[in-house]
Amino acid sequence: MTQLDQLWKKGQEFLGVKYPLISGAMSWVSTPVLVEAVGNAGGFGVLAGGNTPPEALEKDLATCEKSKTPFAVNLITIAPRYKEHIELAAKSSVPFVVFAGTIPAKEEIARMKDLGKKVMAFAATEALANRMLKFGADALIIEGRESGGHIGPVSTLVLLQDVLYKFRDKTHVFVAGGVGRGEMVAHLLLMGATGVQMGTRFVMTEECQVHAKMKEAFVRAGAKDAVANTQVDPTLPVVSVRALRNKAGEEFAKLQIDLIAKIGRGEITRNEGILLVENFWLGGLRRAVQDGDVENGSVMAGQSVGLMDAIKPMAQVFADLVAEAESELARIKSQLTINN
Repeated sequence: MTQLDQLWKKGQEFLGVKYPLISGAMSWVSTPVLVEAVGNAGGFGVLAGGNTPPEALEKDLATCEKSKTPFAVNLITIAPRYKEHIELAAKSSVPFVVFAGTIPAKEEIARMKDLGKKVMAFAATEALANRMLKFGADALIIEGRESGGHIGPVSTLVLLQDVLYKFRDKTHVFVAGGVGRGEMVAHLLLMGATGVQMGTRFVMTEECQVHAKMKEAFVRAGAKDAVANTQVDPTLPVVSVRALRNKAGEEFAKLQIDLIAKIGRGEITRNEGILLVENFWLGGLRRAVQDGDVENGSVMAGQSVGLMDAIKPMAQVFADLVAEAESELARIKSQLTINN
């Protein structure tokens, strides 16, 4: 058994995979093809529920079930089709459910567990982590604002201290946000993480079905090019989204100003404005992922994109991560060894 195997044994047993490395759910990206490729390479794939039409999600779940590898479905509590999605998850044989968005109801977590499914939930604070455990979640995911797509307000570095260190002995804690190399995986495991979640890293694989132009944009981008598009005014609450700087980001500010004006005039409600904002990002992401429009589409990426310089086969990505982690552990061990 290697040093790495010793460190992530708990994660291997919990997820039922060789490598407790999770491919985070990304709308239009985390398709059954990516989920299966991650699973076949020894990792843990997560199918993105997002705002997928129910009939399409039902088909995707059935496809993933055929792969014979453990996987999860990510359900966004604030998605318009959330209630339909949770029903589909309930009747499927998906072994894991990841709740994202806002706080899931205690009854919803209990229902999934009663059906024999394991539940993972995001927790950005100590208080929220305690609440999720009280509700019955089997594992926590902490995701720093370095990540891509919809992001929270706190960095991974702070979340490690606020949540990981306080809960690593109580439950399973997976860390996400800004992770792109095996050396970091090694350090997070040493800190007590059960495993690590990555998104941008798995986009840069041959098996990922995003448009070639989106992958090319990732190769060209540096960490500073993945910027957070933020809220203009509290009249229209929005969740920050991190994506590569382009025309879509510029249009987002204009969209908010226009919607805020319409809310002020009573032409739309605040909730309608929030939905229009979400539709903007979902539509933009689809244009980037499927059509390759990297200027007008939303090229969601984490700041780890600056670490990506090549598109590789999925098996090679895992091999690299493992080799980097093992090398770092050997380096650390040599530094800690005291020669008499």
